[in-house]
Amino acid sequence: MKASELKAKSSSELKQELLSLTKAQFGLRMQVATQQLTKTSELRQVRREIARIKTVMTQKEAQ
Repeated sequence: MKASELKAKSSSELKQELLSLTKAQFGLRMQVATQQLTKTSELRQVRREIARIKTVMTQKEAQ
């Protein structure tokens, strides 16, 4: 999801999205630990998406 799409969302929607991505990241980390993850790039994508959401949330707080 692009940053411009995230800026259009409300803070509660961003928190919900952040929660779901954090759970997804945990699941991916468990798959890495048990050597079940085949697409290792998913972990990087989720991590960057979490950072993107946190950045937008910080920007909204500053305004």
